[in-house]
Amino acid sequence: MIVQSLRLGDIEVSDDKIITMERPVLGFEKFKKFCLIEVDELKPFLWLQSIDEPEISFLVVNPRLFITDYKIEINSKEIAELKIDDVTSVETYVVVTLAEIPEDITANMQGPILINTENNLGKQLVLVNTDYNVKYHFMKYIKPSEDVTKKEAVVTTV
Repeated sequence: MIVQSLRLGDIEVSDDKIITMERPVLGFEKFKKFCLIEVDELKPFLWLQSIDEPEISFLVVNPRLFITDYKIEINSKEIAELKIDDVTSVETYVVVTLAEIPEDITANMQGPILINTENNLGKQLVLVNTDYNVKYHFMKYIKPSEDVTKKEAVVTTV
């Protein structure tokens, strides 16, 4: 399938890489089909690109790159919505907000996006009773020599 992206042009995406958002990104509820696009120059960041609207894309990143003990607790209803059999098959991302000054770039640690890689179902959560920030200034935690692409987020059930 060819996905049109305002930022990246036309991109070939395998049909089995299409993510269906069971609970869409807040403010973008009518967009339910997305794909993750990796651009070498942006690693470890990815684009979460809408399949239906070329203008809609979000820069996302694994939150454990900045908060190594980042954990979210999800209840059985959340697990049921994503049809999770094995929590290790869940990838976690947070939306990055860009800024002119690098130190002002933030990540929304309070609204993670979960994707079940076994069935490509996704959803955005809104964490309550947490100390995670909506605008987490993470740039000061990036070390140029650190390999940050291999860290995995931890999802636990409650």
